[in-house]
Amino acid sequence: MPISQDQATWFQRTFAGIADNVEQVIVGKRHVVELVLTALLSEGHVLLEDVPGTGKTSLARALAASVDGTSTRIQFTPDLLPGDVTGITVYDQKTGEFEFHSGPVFANIVLADEINRASPKTQSALLEVMAEGRVTIDGVTRPVGLPFLVIATQNPVEQAGTYRLPEAQLDRFLMKTSLGYPDRASTVRILEDSAVTRHEVGAVISTQALLNMAALARDVYVDPLVYDYIARLVEATRDAEQVRLGSSIRGGLALTKAARTRAAAQGRGYVVPDDVKLLAEPVLAHRLILHPEAEFDGVTAEAVVGQVVLAVPPPSERVAG
Repeated sequence: MPISQDQATWFQRTFAGIADNVEQVIVGKRHVVELVLTALLSEGHVLLEDVPGTGKTSLARALAASVDGTSTRIQFTPDLLPGDVTGITVYDQKTGEFEFHSGPVFANIVLADEINRASPKTQSALLEVMAEGRVTIDGVTRPVGLPFLVIATQNPVEQAGTYRLPEAQLDRFLMKTSLGYPDRASTVRILEDSAVTRHEVGAVISTQALLNMAALARDVYVDPLVYDYIARLVEATRDAEQVRLGSSIRGGLALTKAARTRAAAQGRGYVVPDDVKLLAEPVLAHRLILHPEAEFDGVTAEAVVGQVVLAVPPPSERVAG
């Protein structure tokens, strides 16, 4: 059943409280913080394409601390093995049995730093856990627990010695965004605070309360007209002349999930077209493959999605549950 107005108001207040808490560490990046939090509550994952030193690790740690969860960081390198990510079984000579040693993927928030530096085999170790929240090692399947969020990063500047993420893996990420450099006012504030010992942020809610929020987001009402709008946007990405491969149905499902969470974060129990418009670029752009000629001409997937949003008319009637 659709969520009540009291539940939507609680969701909005709690969502803002978590974002405020994280923003104590990540200054001047409210929009990105809210996008990552939206992905977490939508049970998805985030790809950050950023230059070094923009606060990716701090973001993951602050978010984990805010929800009283655990966080780990995996530095992806060419010699990293799948077992270094998921864990391995080791034979114990004393007991005569194999013992499982869990890898860093067993945490609430996992930062996969410079994921494109590892080999495709190691990258694929994340596929199952990102899609299903579990890993299978030596025939035994183990859940990593909930909540679970992978924040993967790749460096857009240094491309030497990197392996491009395959389309199937890119499609596993709910959204792609970028922290980028802070503006001047935020930079000044960061420099001023550098002389003061910064304290770690505390928990705002428990992990169980976060799971309750995710459950509420799943119950946000979506009008059939909005479903149709999302379907038309996804189809339009496939028909764009610059695009060789458009968004899959997984992109439409991701956009629907994220729009539900966005609506609840705004204190509403129903999705409006503006929720979809706001999230279309971070959710859909990384799923597109452009024609080489379009890339040569400087066309970007983000620009294509922007054109699609402008070209596809939203529902004209008011939608509410």
